[in-house]
Amino acid sequence: MSFAETQSILIVEPAMNVNLVACDEGHPIGSLLLICNTNTVSPVGESGLKVVFHGVRGSTACHDPHTHRYGGNTSCVSVKPPNEAPIIFDLGTGLRYLNASQNETEIVPFVGTCLLTHLHWDHIQGLPFFKSLLCEETVLEIYAPRQEDGRSLREIFLKKICPPIFPISLSEFKATINFYEVGDDDFMIGNTKVTSRFVPHTGPTLGYRITAANSTVTYLSDHQQPVTGFSLTTGARQICQGTDLLIHDSQYTPAEFEIKSDWGHSTLEFAMWVAETTSAKRLALFHHDPSRTDDALDVIARRLAGVAKNRGFEVFAAADGMTLEVSGVV
Repeated sequence: MSFAETQSILIVEPAMNVNLVACDEGHPIGSLLLICNTNTVSPVGESGLKVVFHGVRGSTACHDPHTHRYGGNTSCVSVKPPNEAPIIFDLGTGLRYLNASQNETEIVPFVGTCLLTHLHWDHIQGLPFFKSLLCEETVLEIYAPRQEDGRSLREIFLKKICPPIFPISLSEFKATINFYEVGDDDFMIGNTKVTSRFVPHTGPTLGYRITAANSTVTYLSDHQQPVTGFSLTTGARQICQGTDLLIHDSQYTPAEFEIKSDWGHSTLEFAMWVAETTSAKRLALFHHDPSRTDDALDVIARRLAGVAKNRGFEVFAAADGMTLEVSGVV
């Protein structure tokens, strides 16, 4: 595959079983006078794909007693193929907890890839707080949708992460960050096949499907449901069909969608329909509305679990810190 444009920033001055685990607390980026641990994490030899949810909220982060259990961080999910570098879906506030050390004076280098769905704030605002960017051994490859106005990803990010919006500019971090602009493409990251397809949302937005170790994960975090009736674009259907795990936008109830039908998102019912019609094996309800409480999500998850069982797939509500092992081998 040939990319329309590759942008690089070399920074030289001053980052099938479901098991719930405690969320790694991590630490915010504080003083720049931190010691970098130059020992990168060695690949772990799993049989399938290890999926960790670091942020599951949509639109804006929310941290209060009513959202504590499912978490309030915005979109960020990591996938670890066997013996390969990790792949991150989106760079929301949950990114702050990825690769974090329990020692706040230590920075752990990160070498891996991000598949970014789009450039809305809730999907990128974790990037400048990703502590590994303070380490020169860190290499982050960011794939994101090419923009309709022709602006490069490098240009956009340099203008978003800079004073006075943020205390320092992206060019002051020590890490190496490479940008790749993609659209309806198929490409390889190591031994992992990536399928990217444009999907309906507000602004250029991609959904992704990754295939490795005989397993597939599909990520459709922001997906505009049709205003009337249920249907799928060809691209969305391609990345969802027969996937082992479908992580799908489920921000609204039907009543909420009536008021916000053009806001670029899906209802819980539409997410269920997508999973059923594309024969997905498991559905992770994702991009929870910031007003959705833990108790409300409990009720939703219980109700839809019974419905999904009768339709031939499993469903659960994703939560910050949740870890899954995804395997397509029965």
